[in-house]
Amino acid sequence: MRFASLGSGSRGNGTLVESGDTCLLIDCGFTVKETERRLARLGRSADDLSAVLVTHEHSDHIKGVGPLARKYGLSVYATHGTAQYEGMAGLPGLCEVNTHGTFLIGDVEISAVAVPHDAREPCQYVFANRGRRLGLLTDLGSITPFVIEQYRDCDALVLEFNHDSDMLAVGPYPPSLKRRVGGDWGHLNNHQAAQLLSMVEQARLQHLVMAHISEKNNTVALAEQALAAVMTHCEAVLSADQEAGFDWLAIN
Repeated sequence: MRFASLGSGSRGNGTLVESGDTCLLIDCGFTVKETERRLARLGRSADDLSAVLVTHEHSDHIKGVGPLARKYGLSVYATHGTAQYEGMAGLPGLCEVNTHGTFLIGDVEISAVAVPHDAREPCQYVFANRGRRLGLLTDLGSITPFVIEQYRDCDALVLEFNHDSDMLAVGPYPPSLKRRVGGDWGHLNNHQAAQLLSMVEQARLQHLVMAHISEKNNTVALAEQALAAVMTHCEAVLSADQEAGFDWLAIN
């Protein structure tokens, strides 16, 4: 199993997960043309996709899902709440997923994990294949016992380091947006992400990707500083970029 990113941040998100003949796109916050360009950069095209999985209906994650699925006849997987988003209306291959069960696409077993975020029925995903587990965990404002349980034993993890609390407090956002981002239903700050990492099996991690880093309220250096306080095992750490995403990473 391997994974890559089309881009990560408030201006658009998309992640690829691939195993054998199965190629999954998780979220699509870009136009169809831009998605096609970013897929080509990773050596893939929309024709290679087996399905699109959606985490929630915020535009930086869902904007391109409907147009891409209609153009290429793709199945789309989402929770019942997310499926109510108006841009999903009329999709011929819309499949609703349960956040307390697993389902298969090709040879990949997928768990949809309920998370606290200000959307209709948001979730994140854990992917399993041949005993290996990849966790995708962004867009949540707090860490629940259920989240810890689901992400404790991953071989690779894409984890939100959205903001530095001090930068957010003095940054350019209006007070209402600061409260939303920093609240229990918003986004993880650096220290929350580090706290989660202190509770997982770090010795098992082959890759850790710091994702959804705010361009206005965080820096990679500050995220790395918080990470250094708790990280003891995984040396393969990188950050996902808004423009470049990150290239393919293999889980062995």
